[in-house]
Amino acid sequence: MFEFILDNFRKCKEGKDLENKNHAIKIAACALFLEMAQANGDFSEVEKSKIFDIFKSNFSLTENEINQLISESQEKIKKSVSSYEFTEIVNQNFDNEEKYNLIKSLWHIAFADGNLDEFEDHYIKKIASNLNLSHRDRIAAKLEVKTELGSLKNN
Repeated sequence: MFEFILDNFRKCKEGKDLENKNHAIKIAACALFLEMAQANGDFSEVEKSKIFDIFKSNFSLTENEINQLISESQEKIKKSVSSYEFTEIVNQNFDNEEKYNLIKSLWHIAFADGNLDEFEDHYIKKIASNLNLSHRDRIAAKLEVKTELGSLKNN
């Protein structure tokens, strides 16, 4: 009987640990998305809308959950020293394909307003490097997103 209780306690703890881990991953991704959106000094509504779309489609979150996630992420950004804190979480939990898809999401946010700013391009270069993705992968993700979006004004 005691072993049964301990097993259930362990399962409950493991479930809670997994929930906390998943939340930390969402916070890290959201922080990277927010930093991307603000890289050029202007966090536009179209970029915010793109972040909402990404979280709705990839994490099946409601608008209220996304707003809460954005608020929490903004607080984490204020307290962080650099984006490395967030890329470290991604590196610990994502495989290369998931990292590639995260970079694609960053390109989607960068292109959301129809322009690619040099600060946005540099930010993605830095994040891709921190995620140990090659130059080839970063450019392939960029070209894939451009193809998905059609022709753009710049770059």
